[in-house]
Amino acid sequence: ATLPVPSFFAIGDAVLEMTQIGKECHSDCAIRRQTGDCIMPREGVFARVVKGGTIHTGDEMKLLPTPADLPLRAAVITLSDKGSRGEREDKSGPLIVEMLTAAGYVVEETMILPDEAKALKAQLIRMADGRQVNLVLTTGGTGFAPRDVTPEATLAVCDRLTPGIPEAMRYASMQITSRAMLSRAQAGIRKGTLILNLPGSPRAAKENLEAVLPAIGHGLEMLSGRPADCAKLTD
Repeated sequence: ATLPVPSFFAIGDAVLEMTQIGKECHSDCAIRRQTGDCIMPREGVFARVVKGGTIHTGDEMKLLPTPADLPLRAAVITLSDKGSRGEREDKSGPLIVEMLTAAGYVVEETMILPDEAKALKAQLIRMADGRQVNLVLTTGGTGFAPRDVTPEATLAVCDRLTPGIPEAMRYASMQITSRAMLSRAQAGIRKGTLILNLPGSPRAAKENLEAVLPAIGHGLEMLSGRPADCAKLTD
């Protein structure tokens, strides 16, 4: 599929929004069993119903104009071994979702992963390439512990780095605690998606995100090709 996510279609009386391109194939899926191959990761297209209606065999699918005022779309990934096992409540992820929602974002997906680079890289790629969200925020795994691999996984999937964002977060945090210098958080762009690491502590995640969220919105407008008025920036 070459159309961007989201794209909107009319089929019969229904209107659908394409939400994802491609999906990981499980080894025992019916398509693979019957054909020896699965096209789902390459050509699978997923949509949600915007307007219900009746669809008949042979109905023409019409591409609709994408609304110009769509909100920015985001995803939040929490990195925590204990959290992924259900041994610790995730407080940072829901707090970040709350902040994004208040800022006008639509949070498309949230998840908790163990501190493993392979799993994180796979999800970052899926969010950027398949779901094509504007922003992915991770929380956790940015410190000195041996299993803190979030920055490395982020750098591995990014096409371009945006060092000013984590620099600004560390600067803001340094006004509160000198331990902010120990953060290894990174930020970068993969295709049309900005990926940004936040600390795992709810308080630190909130402080870091508050420091950069207004400016990030302007950057995402430019990254997505939307009109962005640089003259309105005063900071």
